Amino acid sequence: MKIKTGFAVLLALMLVAGGYYAGLRQSSHVVAAPAPAERKVLYWYDPMVPGQRFDKPGRSPFMEMDLVPRYADEVDETPGVGISAAQQQNLGMKTVQVQRRQLESPFRAFATIAPDERSITVIAAPAAGVVAKLYVRAPLQQVKAGEPLAQLWIPQWTQAQQEYLAVRALGDAALTRAARERLQLQFMPEEVIRALDRSGKPQTSLTLRSQHAGYVAKLDVREGAQVAAMTSLFEMARLDPVWLVIDYPQSQAQALSVGSELIATSESWPGERFPGRVSEVLPQMDTATRTLKARILVDNPQHKLKPGMFLSVSRAQSLLSAPVLAVPEEAVIDTGSAKRLLLASGNGYFQPVVVETGLTAQGWTEIRSGMKEGDSVVSSGQFLIDSEASLRSALPEVAK
Repeated sequence: MKIKTGFAVLLALMLVAGGYYAGLRQSSHVVAAPAPAERKVLYWYDPMVPGQRFDKPGRSPFMEMDLVPRYADEVDETPGVGISAAQQQNLGMKTVQVQRRQLESPFRAFATIAPDERSITVIAAPAAGVVAKLYVRAPLQQVKAGEPLAQLWIPQWTQAQQEYLAVRALGDAALTRAARERLQLQFMPEEVIRALDRSGKPQTSLTLRSQHAGYVAKLDVREGAQVAAMTSLFEMARLDPVWLVIDYPQSQAQALSVGSELIATSESWPGERFPGRVSEVLPQMDTATRTLKARILVDNPQHKLKPGMFLSVSRAQSLLSAPVLAVPEEAVIDTGSAKRLLLASGNGYFQPVVVETGLTAQGWTEIRSGMKEGDSVVSSGQFLIDSEASLRSALPEVAK
């Protein structure tokens, strides 16, 4: 019995030794596992300013934080940026197709009433004299056509008129005609010469009258004043027609041209419309308000429009453009240096595309290049996407 037990122990020891020896031989043929490869860094960036890239690590010049590496294995070869369906729902993303629309070019602006300066006239003294009587004593006084303004006493006409009467008494028609022309050369009005012919006595008083209805824009004389020849006494302005001087932004420079028909309305006359036409588009921009100016000529027969009034001006007829490619105005991302759209390329990927825009009206913006009809673009939530570092690092890759 003891012999059998010893034999079993010896056999067990031999098996253990054989297994150990085989394990050593097998372990000698096992190749050591390779060390993990080092990840390749493309560049470093600040997550708060992902558009700026750096070629080495360090502190961010923008924020008090270390730069973050961008590894090569993090770059997705699929163009654009992938956003999962759940993320799209959380961001409130909506897409719309680029479509053809007929955009209306609206025009609304404010205008100020001003006198038509081309109708302003100056009434001057035809010769040296004295203002014997003044009928208009204050500026801005309204007058009618033919209404007297002032009476002048001009004694220097006496000698010339007496010589004319003496020549006329000779009965020589040629001499009389020459003497009469001499009176005219002294700026003597025809009505004074006719009164001289009728009465046969020198006429030294002259009544100045308004040539048309309007108001006295400027009064430069007082009763009893002595005036020299051709001294300006009155500046007369008319109230029919008047100017509407429009201020409008340079973005609507193409909206007005000479001859454009506009409609003006005033709170002073509710429900009443004052039609007019653009008579001039002024060539210079107002440096203070950064606006352009235009003049509209408006008939004002009842003198309802007064200088200084404010009016609202709109186009008489809407201008419709030919159908153009357009997207909702809010879909356009304006970076200052370029304008772009987020193109939905499918499978949850979005790619920024630089576009050229045109007219904006009724909430839609014309797309002149960069898109084709039927393309899907992001119209809501694109600014939230733009704020994510993953997308913002892709946006600078777009050519500008």
